[in-house]
Amino acid sequence: MDLWPVTIMRRTALLISCLVIHLGASDAAQAQRSAPPPVRSDQHVEAGGQPPPAGTLRNPFQGDQQAAEDGGKLFSAFNCDGCHAGGAAGAVGPSLADGRWRYGGTDGEIYHSIFYGRPRGMPAWGGTLPPEAIWRLVSYLKSIEPAKDTSATVTW
Repeated sequence: MDLWPVTIMRRTALLISCLVIHLGASDAAQAQRSAPPPVRSDQHVEAGGQPPPAGTLRNPFQGDQQAAEDGGKLFSAFNCDGCHAGGAAGAVGPSLADGRWRYGGTDGEIYHSIFYGRPRGMPAWGGTLPPEAIWRLVSYLKSIEPAKDTSATVTW
């Protein structure tokens, strides 16, 4: 059995962990080292009008341009662009830059998607990446301005 891909992934994970530590982790992000709580979504249908108990995840890097730039580097370093393409425009995996989110587009919902993964292809990175790195990825994705769709625009 060829262990080369496993070795490369472990080395890459170690390198990125060192990068995140070097970049400095915020106190808020360090407080979220355990698995995230369930996230409430506006897309959920509530039985009987009562939402189930859920926590709220807050991005400690919200609005932090440097964290977004760091997240862009992580996006490439962890080969996210292998499925989601450069600029997160979409390829084998869906676009993460068009403003449409299958599993919810709040910071917490995106964090959950990266942490736990999604069916049919999205790996769970919560066992590999520290929370600070995932939040930086979230910040990067949220910093991408969706392109204006002009395909349906009719000009007379």
